[in-house]
Amino acid sequence: MQCPQCQAEHAADARFCEACGGALTAMCPSCGRELNPQARFCSGCGAQVVGSGQTAVGSSDPNLTTNNLTTSNLPSGERRQLTVLFCDLVGSTELSARLDPEEMGEVVRAYYEMVDEVVRRLDGHIAKYLGDGVLVYFGYPQAHEDDPVRAITAALGMLVDLPLLNARAQERVPQMRDRPLAVRVGVHTGLVVVSDFGAGSSREEGAIVGDTPNLAARLQGVAAPNTVVISDATRRLVTGVFVLEDLGRHELKGVSEPMQLFRAVRTSGMRSRLDLANAGTLTPLVGRQQQVGLLLDLWEHVQDGRGQVALISGDAGMGKSRLLQVLRERLAEHAHSWLECRCSPYHENSALYPVVELLEQGLLFAPEHSVADKIARLEAGLHYGGFSVPEALPLFTSLLSLPLPESVPPLVLSPEALRRKTLEALVTWFFALSTAQPIVLVVEDLHWVDPSTVELLSMLVEQVPTVAALLVFTFRPNFHPPWAPRSHLSQLTVPRLTRTQSISMATSVAGKPLPKAVTEQLVAKTDGVPLFVEELTKMVLESGQLEDRGERFELRGSLPALAIPSTLQDSLMARLDRLGPSKEVAQLGATLGREFTYELLAALSPLGQESLDQALTELVHAELLYQRGSPPHATYTFKNTLIQEAAYYSLLRTKRLQYHRGVAKALEERFPETVAAQPELLAYHYGEAGIAASAIEYWRRAGERATLRSANLEAINHFQRALQITLEMPESPGRAQRELELQLALGVPQQAVKGISSPEAGATYARARELCESLGETPHIFPVLHGLWRFYLVRGDLRTAKQMAGSLSQLADAVHDRDLQLQAAWAEGGTALWMGEFTTARSRCEHAISLYDFDRHSPSALTYGSDPETTARCYLAMALWFVGYPDQAVAQINDAVASARRSAHQFSLAWATAIAAGIHQFRRDHELAGTWAGDAVALSTEQGFPVWLGVGLVLRAWSLAARADTVGALPLLEQSTSTLASAGQELGTTWVLALASEIHTSAGQTAQVLPLLTGALALAEKNSERWYEAELYRLQGEILIADWRLRSADSPSANPQSEIRDPRSEAEACFHRALDLARRQEAKSLELRAATSLARLWRNRGKRAEARDLLAPIYAWFTEGFDTRDLIEAKTLLDQFS
Repeated sequence: MQCPQCQAEHAADARFCEACGGALTAMCPSCGRELNPQARFCSGCGAQVVGSGQTAVGSSDPNLTTNNLTTSNLPSGERRQLTVLFCDLVGSTELSARLDPEEMGEVVRAYYEMVDEVVRRLDGHIAKYLGDGVLVYFGYPQAHEDDPVRAITAALGMLVDLPLLNARAQERVPQMRDRPLAVRVGVHTGLVVVSDFGAGSSREEGAIVGDTPNLAARLQGVAAPNTVVISDATRRLVTGVFVLEDLGRHELKGVSEPMQLFRAVRTSGMRSRLDLANAGTLTPLVGRQQQVGLLLDLWEHVQDGRGQVALISGDAGMGKSRLLQVLRERLAEHAHSWLECRCSPYHENSALYPVVELLEQGLLFAPEHSVADKIARLEAGLHYGGFSVPEALPLFTSLLSLPLPESVPPLVLSPEALRRKTLEALVTWFFALSTAQPIVLVVEDLHWVDPSTVELLSMLVEQVPTVAALLVFTFRPNFHPPWAPRSHLSQLTVPRLTRTQSISMATSVAGKPLPKAVTEQLVAKTDGVPLFVEELTKMVLESGQLEDRGERFELRGSLPALAIPSTLQDSLMARLDRLGPSKEVAQLGATLGREFTYELLAALSPLGQESLDQALTELVHAELLYQRGSPPHATYTFKNTLIQEAAYYSLLRTKRLQYHRGVAKALEERFPETVAAQPELLAYHYGEAGIAASAIEYWRRAGERATLRSANLEAINHFQRALQITLEMPESPGRAQRELELQLALGVPQQAVKGISSPEAGATYARARELCESLGETPHIFPVLHGLWRFYLVRGDLRTAKQMAGSLSQLADAVHDRDLQLQAAWAEGGTALWMGEFTTARSRCEHAISLYDFDRHSPSALTYGSDPETTARCYLAMALWFVGYPDQAVAQINDAVASARRSAHQFSLAWATAIAAGIHQFRRDHELAGTWAGDAVALSTEQGFPVWLGVGLVLRAWSLAARADTVGALPLLEQSTSTLASAGQELGTTWVLALASEIHTSAGQTAQVLPLLTGALALAEKNSERWYEAELYRLQGEILIADWRLRSADSPSANPQSEIRDPRSEAEACFHRALDLARRQEAKSLELRAATSLARLWRNRGKRAEARDLLAPIYAWFTEGFDTRDLIEAKTLLDQFS
């Protein structure tokens, strides 16, 4: 036996793979049932098992590689929805006892003849004659979209033909004249497997596996003589077509639950969907009132002779055609001519294709018309349009591919002149129609339009303002209209339904509110597409999962994942069955996905090029596929997901598994560029093939690729898919090692989009550490500890973060690994900065930068979450500002941004732009701070980085407040606070609170400021976050003075300061604490600020000499940054003392 995961060979009785630990499970190649290792025949279908090598992943056939997915390699058969009719002759046992065997044979023969005639009329298939019973299939070998209707019609037809049956029986057997025959019929619809079962002479082709035939036989057993009983499953598919009598729930032999049964009485007269729609089941238009209103406004202009153009854009299934249907209904009371045509996906290069279609419809051309008939109709149309027939006929016969009559001379024109003259004639003809009454010209699906039609429409758009005509063009968003904005041209978008609108539409279809669990899944599955909302809602209503509670529906149990609505199963299968041999190409294409290339399909298909091309052409012509380009460079897309799923799920499970394996191998062997660009495609196919090891590896590669491109949500999904498969394998050291690698890889994108200190990221790295400990010494411990360092750092637990950074440095030094030393150095530098150890931060970050090599270290962002040069330069820039080098800080942060851009790592770039905004905020440059903050917000919003979004927002708010725009600043501040809190960000909160205090002060909300600063100082003490502590004390002193002055100015007392406590001594103490702390930290920039604030206070209190002596030395220390506000204000104050 071969392992489905790693292909290692094992003994036939092995249960698990010795190489990878995967389960070794053999399955029947015909029906997919799990086999006993010693089985010679399948217990489910009786198929012979050649050997234990025939497993569900197709590993039985080592030759199953590219170009070898032949019919002989794969199990025959398919899954499909089938309606089964079982007819039984009543009283046949008693009758056979009374009649001679030959006479009984004549009676049964007449009975068979009657059944055969009825079944053939409705294109059913008699599968078996079982004594006095007949088993009939509707839906195999040829499906029809109304197979349940056909089956019940056949059953009722048998009752109608009973007199004929009795006449024949009595003619052949006179003894039957006083014994009229009677029948009972049961009809049931369900999912079956159609395949060839058995072996040798007992082999049966096209046999059915499933309980559907058995249930149909049970239903006829319940039926009274000369009645038809159907199941609820069938009833749901024929609602409105027949008059049904509810028979209640019945216990059936071999069926665990009672079944709801119905008697089919007669037809109701409704024979088609159109009948049902006219009966009032058309779904109401939802969420399109604005678009309808605009179209009606345009129509009013048209009625006044001012032509208009409406451009309607929307994705497939959004209801563009439904919108036009409503418009047509609303215009029914107005005299007008409605002209409608559409472009085609496979006529994008057929000149004027939709126009030709429109003309043929307008001239009432029919296939049975002769050439002479068509020319006569054309001449009449030209005459009605005011043309000179001899002059115009050559133009239109050429356009309509008709021969020019010999009596009419051809036009002697160049091809370009002929084309131009034809376009002018078409414009004249269209607008001539508007002289009698206004016209509406609808051209749908411009995303498939040909260039000549675009030119014609452009001419119509140009000339329509003077004509009573409304031009309405629909298209998908990938089409860009070539017409410049004009007063008579209006653009309408048909957007996806909102959540509320989707629920409203589902409620309209259901007739009352649906359970929240249902609406949640409907909204998630349908993505706001009205078509999907309608069909899936109907499927849920017919599933039996809901219980009517009068004013609302309630779920009877848990709701399974939504699949193809059963109402569409037969119609989709009918379209597939009509394809003949092309059906297998559709099934193989469906395995490849919604969209696939000719090259990949050709690599897998057993068909030759000519046969494959013919099959694809048939699929395109049948409108099952759309085609772009020409083979071998063509790309095909299934018209919609439901068609693709119908083709895919009609395959037997074993065949699907083998198809997926063949696809994966073909991609590996022949399409290396696809493997490199889309490893998730390989992962999907290997996963569906049951080859776990390969699926895990490619999901891992896909996650790494997405992480490098900063597609972090996709990366999380890919890594989680790999983990899901890994955790399904038996426990082993190999599984633990694989899980460790995946958990480590998952942590990086989680920290990017969830937040570095998010619970999800914390749990991931904690699990990785557990795995390291269980595996013993492992090189993965360093990146695991680095991930945990980031987690604890951003949570604000700086003491733990410092310990972990030290451990990182010890590990790196112990193995003398420069790569690890680089990562440890910037981790130590970053931790030191937040703790206010600025000289250490500067030293460690400079060391990290000295170790950095772009080619060697930029890929490390995949493991450590950011580009190490970028982050080291960000921290170095901050440290440089604090220690008194504001210009060097700018140069350093500019280098950080350049480094991030060179690495093309979006998270690092968001980091650098946010810190750039911070550096300019340190320098109190609100213009540059606001600009960089805007960049950080835009990038973080686009990429989904909550931490840098929050930082960018607060800095943008600070910038606005600095320009006295507090109305704009306060909402941004609130949004920032919420964003950072939701990301679990506590690191840097002291800075954010300091910025908030400045914003509130600018807004005159001084009462809110002191509590903010008090909270920030408490947080600094709790977390040892000392980097901004000196500034917090300084701001506290400033606000004490500002608030005192504000309250003093508002006091009604003649001497207000005598009644209000003077806080200047308390403020002075705050300034001293700020000054002392800044000096201990060697934070020259904060020392200058504290000295300036204290000197200003002393000046105001008459201590000018002390103020000068305090401020002059620190100002003299600086060698750069003299254009910054801090130094300018200090210099201005010093000048006052001189």
